[in-house]
Amino acid sequence: MGLEIRSKVNFINKDKSLFFPVLRTNIELYFEKNNVRKTGGNKLIVKAIFMLCLYIIPYGLILSGNFSNLQMLLFTIPMGIGVAGVGMSVMHDAIHGSFSDYPVVNKIFGASLYLLGGNVYNWEIQHNKLHHTYTNIHHMDEDITGKFLLRLNNDDKLKPVHRFQHLYAFFLYGLMTFSFLWKDFKEIGLYNKLSKSGIVPKYPWKEFLILLATKIAYVLLICILPLYLLDISFGQWFIGFFTMHLIAGMILSTVFQLAHVVEGAEQPIRNEQGNIENAWAIHQLNTTANFAGKNKILSWYIGGLDYQVEHHLFPRISHIHYPAMASIVKKTAEDFGLVYNDKLSFFKGLKSHVAMLYNIGHGLA
Repeated sequence: MGLEIRSKVNFINKDKSLFFPVLRTNIELYFEKNNVRKTGGNKLIVKAIFMLCLYIIPYGLILSGNFSNLQMLLFTIPMGIGVAGVGMSVMHDAIHGSFSDYPVVNKIFGASLYLLGGNVYNWEIQHNKLHHTYTNIHHMDEDITGKFLLRLNNDDKLKPVHRFQHLYAFFLYGLMTFSFLWKDFKEIGLYNKLSKSGIVPKYPWKEFLILLATKIAYVLLICILPLYLLDISFGQWFIGFFTMHLIAGMILSTVFQLAHVVEGAEQPIRNEQGNIENAWAIHQLNTTANFAGKNKILSWYIGGLDYQVEHHLFPRISHIHYPAMASIVKKTAEDFGLVYNDKLSFFKGLKSHVAMLYNIGHGLA
């Protein structure tokens, strides 16, 4: 299953809500008062170096050939943690344009996605444009539509196997980055179909050539080079490769799912004209949840994505500012009588996500 080809979805502010103009003013006042930039600056440079080293250094040790097969396998664990760290704390901000004030710096660190096996252009379309604009809307948000053996949206067809998805979902989440090898090519046809409705542009030939070249480079670097340099079999290499991606995918997918497939996160239905009868900002508030707790180390590692409400309302502001912004967003939402969905901790968010997997899988949500 993929995204259904539809016309653009419009958000209709039927109540003429002033929530977002007021919130935006309050956020601007915060930055003016504290005289800080909205980008990440040097703090993100340091974090980016750390995350990239967490991925690259263990791989360099593997390629050195100075370690046993078991030791090399163990090195793939920090590599997987590093892949997820780069994804959440480096390329995510960079591709949103919030990593640095300088576009070239954003472009350089955004390109770290190629080192993970992904593609920058596809991420911009799938994540920045479709997911952030049409959050939790069936057939528009690919994150919750038509997943293999998973039912993450009430409008997807309910199948008997979905009754057990709360038990096996996290293994499938682990395939997220592993699927980069073929999924990015599959997206070309999808985006070309969506372009006929004006939702996204037609896939450029330039981007196809970049995709092809970077995939070949990734296969040569991660697949061919270790087999050439090391005395290992294909099976031994594959176990290490799969372990790295399983860890990375499980972390990345779980963090992203805790924001939108949890109790209280709505899955709005379009009206007869195919539009959403709500202001865009309120739609983001209604479809997104935080799981921000007191664990600052976790928040640092996952790139502030425990503050997903703030991220969805202000994706071009760096995640380093989200903790300070959260109280402003929460108070403004409450002033307008809107629900600010915060699960208060990672484990409470995880529990809520498992409950939603069970409910959606049983047709109870």
